[in-house]
Amino acid sequence: MDRLAGTVLVTGGAGFIGSNLVRHLISRGDVSVVTLDKLTYAGHRLNLGDILGSPRHVFVEGDIADRALVARLLQTHAVGAVINLAAETHVDRSIHGPAAFVQTNVVGTLNLLEQAYLYWQKLPPSDRALFRFVHVSTDEVYGSLGCGDPAFTEASPYAPNSPYAASKAGADHLVRAFHHTYGLPALTTNCSNNYGPRQYPEKLIPLMILNASNGEPLPIYGDGQNVRDWLYVEDHCQALLRILEAGTVGETYVVGGSDELTNCEVVGMICDMLDEMHPRSTGGSYREQIAFVPDRAGHDRRYAMNAQKLRGELGWTPATSFPEGLRRTIGWYLENPQWVREVQTPEYRQWIATQYGGRSSA
Repeated sequence: MDRLAGTVLVTGGAGFIGSNLVRHLISRGDVSVVTLDKLTYAGHRLNLGDILGSPRHVFVEGDIADRALVARLLQTHAVGAVINLAAETHVDRSIHGPAAFVQTNVVGTLNLLEQAYLYWQKLPPSDRALFRFVHVSTDEVYGSLGCGDPAFTEASPYAPNSPYAASKAGADHLVRAFHHTYGLPALTTNCSNNYGPRQYPEKLIPLMILNASNGEPLPIYGDGQNVRDWLYVEDHCQALLRILEAGTVGETYVVGGSDELTNCEVVGMICDMLDEMHPRSTGGSYREQIAFVPDRAGHDRRYAMNAQKLRGELGWTPATSFPEGLRRTIGWYLENPQWVREVQTPEYRQWIATQYGGRSSA
């Protein structure tokens, strides 16, 4: 039996990365997907679109911390693999309210692991051998790099600097413990900053695209020289499927796009592409809307990922350059105004006003 045949439970599947992954799985033709999502502010049925009507897809609104629900889904749908993408992910929100991050990212992951282990124990030997639990994490668990430091690898020590990063680190350690203590066939991935279609617009790239096109300021924290390694979401999905297919149980794989750019460089590229693709009605460049604002607390200076292990062992490499992926991303947001309207809820607008409205220009 192919490890990617049968049924995959994708938690957080109505979010940004999750919905793109569900689409990839359904497109294979030999996979059924159960999507479990709590539908918090960043998860939307709209992200799944016509997949909601697919006979090979079941959507369930619910919490990974709900023991009975998770146990029932695993058993009822004879799940052969779990990919855990359910998480609170925004650093700024974790600074304002860390408890929700601990509840979802740590307690929720613990419950998912416990239920997966109980389910896995009872499987027939052949199914037990094929079952996989893939936990999707972040580069932020490794802390911050200096400008000349080598990129993070799977051997990098954990040094989380934000409540978000700390909660993900805790979840990673639990996954490792469940493999080493109980034998659960689990793997962990740590990815760099994703971007692409359907990303909730509190994150840098969609925020800049939408603010620019609406004639609003483009707020950049501090001096704008914070560096991130950017990974197009479709490339990340391909990496996850490759790891599920052929990754070594108990191992960690870092996933990166090898596109390191400062925030200033990213915002400048967005402005230049929008100048070409969607010129301002008043003329001039979108760069005129850039506004530097006071830095956020504990802002890590640089992330970078060395994905050589993933490339060497499993043959994965990112297929999309940052300029190509950014152009696709901008085009998607410009071409999907209904999606934009529906996700920019009053709660979203209040959050943006609270986060940036009180910051004077630096």
